[in-house]
Amino acid sequence: MANKFSSATTYGQRAKLGLIVLPTNTVNEAEWQRMMPEGVTLHVTRMRLHEDISSAAGKKALYADIEQATSDLAEAGLSAIAYGCTAGSMVEPLDQLTDFMTSVSGVPSVTTAASIIAALRALEATKISIATPYHDTLNDHEVDFLSTNGVETVKIAGLGIGAGGPHEYIQIAQVPADEIKAHILSVDHPEAQAILISCTDFPALELIAELEDKLGKPVITSNQATLWAALRVAGIADRLENLGRLLEEY
Repeated sequence: MANKFSSATTYGQRAKLGLIVLPTNTVNEAEWQRMMPEGVTLHVTRMRLHEDISSAAGKKALYADIEQATSDLAEAGLSAIAYGCTAGSMVEPLDQLTDFMTSVSGVPSVTTAASIIAALRALEATKISIATPYHDTLNDHEVDFLSTNGVETVKIAGLGIGAGGPHEYIQIAQVPADEIKAHILSVDHPEAQAILISCTDFPALELIAELEDKLGKPVITSNQATLWAALRVAGIADRLENLGRLLEEY
């Protein structure tokens, strides 16, 4: 579907960003709204969780839902569209899903997984530590995905959420800030050139600047990296303060 509308609106005078989130996610929208530059608006739709993105049947189901969600958002005449899910967008080849979204909508598109890789490349970080809320299976999947794309994980730890089933994922947004901070600090490693805080439903935005000062290295979150990528493909080059080196310098 072609992007039929491209004019500015009263509130989205500079850009309009579309976002696809999962049903239980209550953090992505909230953090994007806090980071959004003046004159840029956010427009959101929801899509069911796809745990299987590796098998032929799993990929077919994912792409069908992505096509519907992306097409719906494109009707709003957006400047960019993002799929805000970390593990759920770790599809290979790296640009396959974003290229599909762009072809469907006629709108520049990004995914969280591809945005993280782009952010790490911008920061020239090839060895990282990762803090996640996930269980071991998802953590292993993430390590493999990053390795395939040239990033070595020197340390990773999760909180085990989801080990008992997808119904646990709603707990991710409920983890207290002090526990998240301690969890992130626990994964730091001398060889890590950056820290990745993975998951778009993991509320870590307020910790980025503090942790960068304390650890002396870049801190990337799923939501920060995805917004950065979406803004840049939408033509918004603002440098945003107190949101980490990624948004301040690149």
